[in-house]
Amino acid sequence: MALYGRKVISPVSRREIELGERLARLRLSRNITQGELAGNAGIHTRTLKRLEAGEGVSLDTFIRVLTALRIEDNLDLLVPNPGIRPIERVHLKGHERQRARASGQDQPEEPWQWGDEGVTDD
Repeated sequence: MALYGRKVISPVSRREIELGERLARLRLSRNITQGELAGNAGIHTRTLKRLEAGEGVSLDTFIRVLTALRIEDNLDLLVPNPGIRPIERVHLKGHERQRARASGQDQPEEPWQWGDEGVTDD
């Protein structure tokens, strides 16, 4: 936890505040009012004020504001496209992974069957 003014905040809240402040500075550097940006983003001015203050808003709202500022392409930097590597495609026989498995559990000792729930060997 960190102090922000006199308030103790979590690392996630601190990041929300930092992102909100950056968006506000960007908006001001472009000489755009909160009302104009909110209108272009299709949100209410109060919602934009909450975003700029770091007071949790929806992902939809965040993306709308980035789009209105024409910086939505920067989202690709946050979450890059993992794309399947050719060697993985060969290993997976052309199928992309649909779910993850806990490490160390590549193959169960015995395949699960219906009715095995709660049955132990002892």
